[in-house]
Amino acid sequence: MFGLIISGRLVQTDLQQVSETQFLFNITDADNINHVVLFMTGQTPFPEGFGGAVYFSWPSTDGPSWQLLGHLTNAKPSTIFKISSLKAGGGNSFQQNMFGQQASHNAQIGISVEPLSQLAQQTPVTQASVSSVEAFVEYSRKMLENFFNFASSFAVTQSQMTPNPSETFVPISTLQKWFENFQRRLEQNPNFWRS
Repeated sequence: MFGLIISGRLVQTDLQQVSETQFLFNITDADNINHVVLFMTGQTPFPEGFGGAVYFSWPSTDGPSWQLLGHLTNAKPSTIFKISSLKAGGGNSFQQNMFGQQASHNAQIGISVEPLSQLAQQTPVTQASVSSVEAFVEYSRKMLENFFNFASSFAVTQSQMTPNPSETFVPISTLQKWFENFQRRLEQNPNFWRS
């Protein structure tokens, strides 16, 4: 029903069913992992009105401590979570044992099937910062608006221009056209800039 992707590793599908509504992925050597991708395989959807709360656990001397990352639903079947700041010590934390060898840690990702109404009331840890295209689009749009406003603030009419052979001038209409084209392309495909 679920799969887990960690950069540089094979897709992990060795999910353990802990109970009728709880599932668990064990992640070996988790010290250098920064992000995880969790997705539904498409074989079995959630029952109508249900989704999966996604939790992360890093080993602790006090026992497992589960932190809510976010959720999966039939409408949102995949997501990326940043887990590097959720680990004890905040990031790559190796511990030396008495023989000078580095101890590696095993982490866990838990999925709990719960009603969508319950998922909507839960608040994920802020450090998990789910990566999303919407956040990138919003950032890009704000950056473009800032650049356009900044460049436009230097606009002068042709009668106000003083000749200066060492400077090149770009008509504000060219900047306006570029701005509109970039916004249109961003709305059509937020990843157009990758090609």
